[in-house]
Amino acid sequence: MTTPITIPAPPKVGMVSLGCPKALVDSERILTKLRAEGYQMSADYAGADVVLVNTCGFLDSAKEESLEAIGEAMAENGRVIVTGCMGNEADVIRARFPDVLAVTGAHQYEDVVQAVHDAAPPARGAFIDLVPEGGIKLTPRHYSYLKISEGCNHRCSFCIIPSLRGDLVSRRIDAVLREAEKLVAAGTRELLVISQDTSAYGVDTRHEPRDWKGRPVRAHMTDLARELGGLRTPEGKAPWVRLHYVYPYPHVDHVIPLMAEGLLTPYLDIPFQHAAPAVLKRMKRPANEAKVLDRIKAWRTIAPDITIRSSFVVGFPGETEADFQYLLDWLDEAQLDRVGGFRFEPVEGAAANDLSDPVPEEVKEERYQRLMEKTAAISAAKLAAKVGRTLPVIIDEVGEPDEEDGSVGATGRSQADAPEIDGHVYLRDVPEGLAPGSFVDVLVEDADEHDLYGVIAPGA
Repeated sequence: MTTPITIPAPPKVGMVSLGCPKALVDSERILTKLRAEGYQMSADYAGADVVLVNTCGFLDSAKEESLEAIGEAMAENGRVIVTGCMGNEADVIRARFPDVLAVTGAHQYEDVVQAVHDAAPPARGAFIDLVPEGGIKLTPRHYSYLKISEGCNHRCSFCIIPSLRGDLVSRRIDAVLREAEKLVAAGTRELLVISQDTSAYGVDTRHEPRDWKGRPVRAHMTDLARELGGLRTPEGKAPWVRLHYVYPYPHVDHVIPLMAEGLLTPYLDIPFQHAAPAVLKRMKRPANEAKVLDRIKAWRTIAPDITIRSSFVVGFPGETEADFQYLLDWLDEAQLDRVGGFRFEPVEGAAANDLSDPVPEEVKEERYQRLMEKTAAISAAKLAAKVGRTLPVIIDEVGEPDEEDGSVGATGRSQADAPEIDGHVYLRDVPEGLAPGSFVDVLVEDADEHDLYGVIAPGA
């Protein structure tokens, strides 16, 4: 009689991931490594043998949110490992939570995994299928973040990212392309390229070329964009490729024709932060706003459907009413499609904290509201111009049939909409069987300040 093999119960790991998409990629890598070692994932605190909290430390408010998340995990579970950007402030974390099991910094994957080993040793089993193709994903199956580098070489006065994540360290181009290829093969239909400075990719390695498919390819944003544009899904379709955190260096001009050719999604996320020269100087950022306006016009000539998203800080120390009005006038000229706004917030360790002439909180709030009104009006006009057009849309979610008439709605995004930060396209009367990740052509019927409404185009 054969004795049944007893497979040891694997330990379970819970994860709380805070902050930006780059932190989310870190979380995915950590979980993929742990899953490969036999760990199971827990959807709640109660079922976890240990809980990982991936923190954000960019703003003081984000730090407080991270501390609250740590506190909740400690209260609900008690066995907590802290990692991420706020891991650089281990003394602050341990002062409030002396019983945390370990504290590690950003992208210290091996340290995190070792801490998990110490807290909950892995159960080894040769008969377990450990890792799904493409690794562990915290985003929906049909889109994935592709991180191409760590760190940043800029020294903006309001930012502490270099002290948290170090200087720029670019990944090898062949490693990035191999990961992208595997993601697309595993079901990704949209790649979101992220880093602290996508335009600077490969600067630290002098754009070192690597062999890819029998030919040399440089570690350079334009080469990367061209190669990603050549990827195809198992069905032979081109995935969307969306570029985030793009500084407007001159070579960015060379990726616009790739958008016009359909190799890249016509979308650029550019962190302008402000437009007034005096504020940009205090921020220690390039003050070439007039030239940028000319380049935006040229980009739109080459790729008329290009979407430009950005974010702006209001109430930076020394910002005058004239500076703020300059920004509003600049936005009237630039006509950016998607805009996020932030009230300036001091961050411990940032040089901007020592600048003179702080802006009163009530003035910050008033300027923030004016910025949002301005950009909402621009967005509403741009979206209204899309009514009557047919646009490609990727489906994110399909609803349940209506109880009265059985109709089904769906939520998707156009090429102008990145997940989590931009608008949506709401569809009515979608056909049965429509699945997330599907590409459909949508006839736009209506629009508001941020979203579009429509129906799948006849014959699509």
